[in-house]
Amino acid sequence: MQRAGYSSLSVSLPIDWAKEVGLKQGDMIFLLREKDNSLKLTLQDQLRRKTEVEEFVINSDLCTEKGMLERIIVGNYVIGRDALRIISSTRIMSKHINETRGIIRNLIGMSMVEATRNEIFLQCSIDPAKFKISMLIRRLSVIALTMLEEGIQAVIDFDSQLAKDVVLREDEANAMYWLITRLLHSAQRDRMVAEKINLEEPLQIPEDRLISKSIEKVADCAKNIAKRAILLTEYKSKTISFEDEAVEQISSLGKTICEIFQKSMESIFSGDIKCANKSLELKKSIDEEE
Repeated sequence: MQRAGYSSLSVSLPIDWAKEVGLKQGDMIFLLREKDNSLKLTLQDQLRRKTEVEEFVINSDLCTEKGMLERIIVGNYVIGRDALRIISSTRIMSKHINETRGIIRNLIGMSMVEATRNEIFLQCSIDPAKFKISMLIRRLSVIALTMLEEGIQAVIDFDSQLAKDVVLREDEANAMYWLITRLLHSAQRDRMVAEKINLEEPLQIPEDRLISKSIEKVADCAKNIAKRAILLTEYKSKTISFEDEAVEQISSLGKTICEIFQKSMESIFSGDIKCANKSLELKKSIDEEE
């Protein structure tokens, strides 16, 4: 650290780094102050390059197993890539086209911009500034709770149609979860994105990741309950009897579980420690009742 005149302090930049990034005397650089009081040095060209969309290529010829292309698309979406080009050396197979069309319906902001004989171009047009993580997590929790309540009700009422509705709703839960994960990945890479989606503290990113994953697991469990409800309805139609007491116990158990989930989410959004503690105490009674 050196004094430069009466009002400024100066530090020197490593020459190897300056050469590597192509920085020379007279170039414009920016110093951005972070919330932890650190300074981030950014080149003008780097700021300009942020507006340019980098394109990633997926070779569909290598996707020889069922569901492989679909999972690669989701993976690229989740880690924040905006432009995907799917190619083939000959012709993109029908199964790959169907996989692509099927999965992008569940990826918020992703669309098929161009499709030719041997290429498909996917573009994501999400603006992180339009989303707030807390709002998305709240929305995901509402979807999961609705699925859970209706899945349990389908078991109690032997309602196969209600159960089928729950199974279909899982796509909505997945879409919301993937969007949350995508935004958290982007926030981890870029503090400016983090500020736009109201993630003021770096530790919020892994915490929100764990919370959203737990909610997504609730939605998965609700789907599995609904699938069991469909099977139970089929068994009952074959005149197999069920104990009323067992159904009543399942109903009671289900109500307690939904209450725990509601209170857990309430404690997250309100910061109410007593509410969180009550959820944990209720959990003890669940183990005994089961």
